[in-house]
Amino acid sequence: MDMPSATVDLYWIPLGAGGSGLVRATGRIYERITARRERRHPMHLLHTALQVHLPEGRFVVETMWPSPDTDLEARGVVVSGDVGVRRLGLARWLRYEVRCWRDGVLPDSGAAIGGPRTVSHDIVTARRLLEQTHSVPELIWGRDEMGTGEMWNSNSVISWLLTRSGLPTEAIAPPRGSRAPGWQAGIVIARARGGGTTTPLTTGSAAV
Repeated sequence: MDMPSATVDLYWIPLGAGGSGLVRATGRIYERITARRERRHPMHLLHTALQVHLPEGRFVVETMWPSPDTDLEARGVVVSGDVGVRRLGLARWLRYEVRCWRDGVLPDSGAAIGGPRTVSHDIVTARRLLEQTHSVPELIWGRDEMGTGEMWNSNSVISWLLTRSGLPTEAIAPPRGSRAPGWQAGIVIARARGGGTTTPLTTGSAAV
């Protein structure tokens, strides 16, 4: 008998989608400075998130900062970490949280470029990804503690999870004209800690 199917969907969401003018503005300033330093044209910055569909339910996997309140269980928070500097995270606005939220809300999913991009239909891979959310390293957001050349952030968490789940992240790339800062850092750190066995990427994947 065939095992029930599953879906792992990746979302490329414009930074600041959903009305956060401050996030958009600071993102643009950051990208202009970075582009000038790297001698290239500025690109659109993206925030990534996942939705995992399994027979037992739908799960939103996303990393957010700041932490809005102390009711972590209600949002499916599995890991939290400091922002900027170690040990300042006693204040919620200096803490980020990794969510694995059953029946959760992904408020900016409608703004995702190209809609959801399915990266796997494999049920074993999908379940492995959800299990890995509890093992995300609590690195400092906005710092490059591991010497990857990129800061650790929400995109790092998503690429770390995909890599650790065995998905071929080298075949996954942002839409043209866009980039997801921190994406490569997650891949490098996951591989350094022994990423899972690579499984084939679903046809019609997130690669652009």
